[in-house]
Amino acid sequence: MESYNEKNFDSDLVEKIEDAVEKAVTKLFEDHKENFYYCSLITCGEAARPVLSAWSWEALDRLSENDEDKLDLKWSYADSPYCMFGEEFLSELDDIFQKRPRVEDIDDDDEYDKEISIRINSMEKALSNLDKKGLFGVGEDRKKIVINVEFMPPDYSNTERAIRLNPEDALVSWLEEAAEEEEDC
Repeated sequence: MESYNEKNFDSDLVEKIEDAVEKAVTKLFEDHKENFYYCSLITCGEAARPVLSAWSWEALDRLSENDEDKLDLKWSYADSPYCMFGEEFLSELDDIFQKRPRVEDIDDDDEYDKEISIRINSMEKALSNLDKKGLFGVGEDRKKIVINVEFMPPDYSNTERAIRLNPEDALVSWLEEAAEEEEDC
């Protein structure tokens, strides 16, 4: 999988993802006055339309008092009470993703990889743009939340995106507790 670069995304796709995610995250933060530490777009290996998942310290405390259980839950997109939050906004992306080439119909490996790359890079670019706007906080507040675009099942590219999208101080715990290891070739 290619690394994110400025030439390998679809501007229209970025704009639509950015708009939908901005609405969803704004609603999340306004409706739930909590201390969020994780906010991620989650997609499958075919880079289908993403869903939003997030965690707050308060939500983690509500779900468990046991420290070991908390560690298991802390970065789990699927166990979050905010998994698939903002679907009313993100579902608006269905049309634009359906208009793209169907990855399951692409027989050429290079074309397949290119389409996946365009999709995932467009998601990353959208989050990067929103971060630059200050959606996830500025200054010290920005260091309190990890943002990402993640494939499920996870792979090392999730770690690469997390490193590109976040200040180093924000990633300390995530890198120790959730980051995928780079596989030996």
